Amino acid sequence: MPNDYFQFQQFRINQADCAQKVSTDACILGAAADLTGASRILDLGTGTGLLALMAAQRASEVAIEAIEVDPAAATQAAANAAASPWVSRIRVHPLSLAEYAATQPGVFSHIICNPPFFRRSLAPPDAARATARHEGEGSLTFGDIGSFAATHLGPGGTLAVLLPPPEMQQFEREAQANGLAVRTRLAVQHRPGGRVTRCINEFGLGAPAAVQERNLVIQDADGQYSAAFRGLLGGFYLAL
Repeated sequence: MPNDYFQFQQFRINQADCAQKVSTDACILGAAADLTGASRILDLGTGTGLLALMAAQRASEVAIEAIEVDPAAATQAAANAAASPWVSRIRVHPLSLAEYAATQPGVFSHIICNPPFFRRSLAPPDAARATARHEGEGSLTFGDIGSFAATHLGPGGTLAVLLPPPEMQQFEREAQANGLAVRTRLAVQHRPGGRVTRCINEFGLGAPAAVQERNLVIQDADGQYSAAFRGLLGGFYLAL
């Protein structure tokens, strides 16, 4: 059973009321997403508030919006933000993406999203966990995310997304249909030579001169965290 909380160096995530708990993959997204020149950040489907809090730690003085359709998770995310050093910079909205879009939220320099996936697999029995992990009614669809980002990203802005490889291929097609092009790809592997389990892609308006391809191996062959992983998460994890 996952712990009811996850303690980071500068903040704590309480997660008892959230379907999706803190995961290594999400932490990698929060640390790896390019926030260069950030002026206003949006976390789509914030869950525990993890990505919003990581962005707040990384991007000093930047305002961060976060939305979460599940009321219990939104309440917990807001409480996690309120207990953090950056309470004045984070606002959590208990809204669906469509409801949030209707508020005319304006332009963002960066959007971060760990969206539902497992599009073709069996949904878990728990309804909240199903919404968090599976694309379906009430969840963030790939098309909706791409359309929102295309409308609300400012010039030079980026959308950073975490997905398994098959779902990322589908997301790339949905993004392209909305006028978004891949700028960077980060392939995540657990061990050297292992299969790619997650992809972190960054998208923007207009095609780049070249797509930057990178990879991250979480553990060395001996099962210890790799130097690259420790360098990436060293400012967040307690024991690295």
